Amino acid sequence: MSIDFKNDLNPAQYEAVMHTDGPVLVIAGAGSGKTRTIVYRLAHLVQSGVRPDQILLLTFTRKASLEMLNRAESILGRSLQGTSGGTFHSFAYKILRVNAHALGFDKGFTLMDRPDSENVVKEVKETLELGKGDRSYPKKSTLTDMITKSRNKELSVEQVLEQEAFHLTGYSDDLRAIATGYKQFKHQHALLDYDDLLFSFERVLLENPDILLNLRGRYRYIMVDEYQDTNRVQARLVKLIAGETGNVMAVGDDAQSIYAFRGANVANILDYPKIFEGTKIIRLEQNYRSTQPILDLTNTILDGAAQKFEKKLFTVKNDGPRPRLVQPLSDQSQANQVVDLILDLHRSRGYAYHEIAVLFRAGYHSYPLEVALGRVGIEYQKYGGLRFHEAAHIKDVLCYMRLIRNPTDKLAFLRVLEPIKGVGPKTAERIYRAKATGDEKYLKSITRKKPDLQQLLADLDVLRASATTPMNALEQVIAIYTPFLMLKYPDDYPKRQAGLEQLAQITTTYTDIDSFLADLTLNGNEEEEKTRDNKLVLSTVHSSKGLEWNAVIIIDLVEDRFPSRKALTKPDDFEEERRLLYVACTRARRELALFVPASIYNRYNGSTENTVPSPFVRELPAHLTEIWQESYAGGLRKKEGAPAARQSEADQDAPSFKSSKDPKKLGYCRHKIFGKGKIIAEIGSDKYRVNFPGFGLKVIVADYLELL
Repeated sequence: MSIDFKNDLNPAQYEAVMHTDGPVLVIAGAGSGKTRTIVYRLAHLVQSGVRPDQILLLTFTRKASLEMLNRAESILGRSLQGTSGGTFHSFAYKILRVNAHALGFDKGFTLMDRPDSENVVKEVKETLELGKGDRSYPKKSTLTDMITKSRNKELSVEQVLEQEAFHLTGYSDDLRAIATGYKQFKHQHALLDYDDLLFSFERVLLENPDILLNLRGRYRYIMVDEYQDTNRVQARLVKLIAGETGNVMAVGDDAQSIYAFRGANVANILDYPKIFEGTKIIRLEQNYRSTQPILDLTNTILDGAAQKFEKKLFTVKNDGPRPRLVQPLSDQSQANQVVDLILDLHRSRGYAYHEIAVLFRAGYHSYPLEVALGRVGIEYQKYGGLRFHEAAHIKDVLCYMRLIRNPTDKLAFLRVLEPIKGVGPKTAERIYRAKATGDEKYLKSITRKKPDLQQLLADLDVLRASATTPMNALEQVIAIYTPFLMLKYPDDYPKRQAGLEQLAQITTTYTDIDSFLADLTLNGNEEEEKTRDNKLVLSTVHSSKGLEWNAVIIIDLVEDRFPSRKALTKPDDFEEERRLLYVACTRARRELALFVPASIYNRYNGSTENTVPSPFVRELPAHLTEIWQESYAGGLRKKEGAPAARQSEADQDAPSFKSSKDPKKLGYCRHKIFGKGKIIAEIGSDKYRVNFPGFGLKVIVADYLELL
């Protein structure tokens, strides 16, 4: 079958497909036809006389390699049987299986899956007699995670704990001992885990030149997909098999390297030309997904990157609206404005709900939006992070709230008692019956031996008597629950605490507990939901990679959220946050909206505080976006002219990124209707802009405020 390569490919793709001698690096911008390029190069190699069994295609999923091979076979009209295509791990397993003796396993080895690894870790921990009687001791899954990350990132256990689980650093000595015992156990029993495949493969190649030379002789052409996602050992393996100047083609995009937490090292792709002398660099810049206004914005985001391969994405789709930069009054009103935009896209633009996605930096950032979607009946599917009502710690806290309104709620009562030491299901049942029947004698006898139980029951009584508003109730619940949170979820309670902060912000929009509980528990039948199509997509940015939608909405583009707080202090992490935003924006085909709430409610001091827009937003020139602002009268209005980060304070009907005075010096005030608020700015000589918890920003005449 004759293939018209020149007609089927754009010039850059054609150049990549035709270049077959020596190392080549293809920088494939988002939506630039990366897979098409790999598929046609496979076809070109075989059509040029290269035997399929001389080609090695390494991908990050088995599905990806099968798709590429199938498409190449379709183009060629012949089989590619014999081509080694698959993941790094599957290829390593294939070679190690026939060379087990080189590892010292003369009778072969057994490959463990994740549950196997966790069980071995648990056995080692118990053999070392670690964690006895310590209810906050890390679970076997967490211990295994830390050992795995230590291997993949090639860092010490202490370094991994400091970077990712600082609250567990007290267990670093134990974890180091478990990691050593785990390694010894595997060797004694001829076992390899998923991580061992790569490191053992590398060791075999280094220690057995004959095996290495055999592989180099067999695989004349190596192709590696998603090279920006390789870790250090994967990059070394490619270099070993390819040799100094082998025919290796790496395809990837440094701007889409967003998996450092898994061990991916962006330096692998950035340093590729140094590692392979004489590398030819080819840039795929023509985009087939997005409109030019969206690409103009994504190009600008990348302009600020410290280290990168220069590229400018372009498309023939020059039509389409400019991306929106939307400024809600607060994070509380942001959810409602996002819902309004979704409804407008659905009704006015005709987009089905599944063609719209809302993206966010962390799974819990979508909680307020999930509640708002529930109110209007928009169904959604969520990728990355649990749905709001599925998170265990949220269920725990809501059970406390349920007991305020209904002391006889048995299910809630039993769940609240779960963390109390020495109170199992049967004892919890007896305590519930005693509370329900007023059996004070039994309650006194049981609580006398269990002070934690006595304190919890007393706290519940106080909570029931003193809780007035949802916000007031939740503040008390969190104070009671936090010690149990740390006890019940010792491995990841800091992340769960962040979710509770989102819940606290949601309460400020409610005036009664019943309405609050109703909105958070009326989530529909999950089994029924699974059968329905046309659902809105909610997704973390990490989970959105590789996907695309007609319309994309990105929320919470303020410092501490996007970029995350940790990233603001570490240059490498900050650069990855920039790449995350690039990935998020390039998921959009026709519509893109960036939401930058002007304030965030702080439950600790009962005030709403001005936000600082994401530095990536502040870099955007005004002409690239349409600026929409929420007015105090409600709804959004389009703002003409002023750049996003340089708005005039004279505009009294919409929020600005910066106030004319330091809010800390302006203090607090009280209003007869809105209650206590924080003064954000003085407007003229007789008005103040004030943030009221539960009501958002208001402009109030000074005579109607009591200054505190």
